[in-house]
Amino acid sequence: MVKAVFPGSFDPLTLGHLDVVERASAHVDELVVLVTGNPNKPSGLFPVERREELAKEALRTADLRCPVTVDHWGGLLVDYTSANDIGLIVKGLRSSLDYEYEWPMAQLNRRLSGVDTAFYVTDERYAKVSSSLVKEIARFGGDVAEFLPAPIAAAVAEAAGS
Repeated sequence: MVKAVFPGSFDPLTLGHLDVVERASAHVDELVVLVTGNPNKPSGLFPVERREELAKEALRTADLRCPVTVDHWGGLLVDYTSANDIGLIVKGLRSSLDYEYEWPMAQLNRRLSGVDTAFYVTDERYAKVSSSLVKEIARFGGDVAEFLPAPIAAAVAEAAGS
């Protein structure tokens, strides 16, 4: 049985993230979408608990091929994988810049705990979409509906005051 985790700050979870979840769910037996805090990113639009709720809402209408749950974690990812008997980390790659960022972490995660990382190349429709850009568009009153699952688009518009 292959149990995997898809970690991210998901502030907010985009259609690109959802695409990775749907595709990965076809290749594993169980998948955890893990909402994390990232100390290298400024404070988010939503607190971790709200991001977890929004991810659960978005997954209700997703095309999932295995059981998918949502959880949150504030520590080292390898500690979460060890504590939850997870053998695979799922990551989405939009560009070579993402790969350059993710590759060393994948190597260290494997060295620290033996957990492997599977990279999913982002669907071309979502290659330029990032949570940071979506938040910026929303802050200036732009429509973000084409980039986000419907319940998340509504929450982002409300939080951004648009």
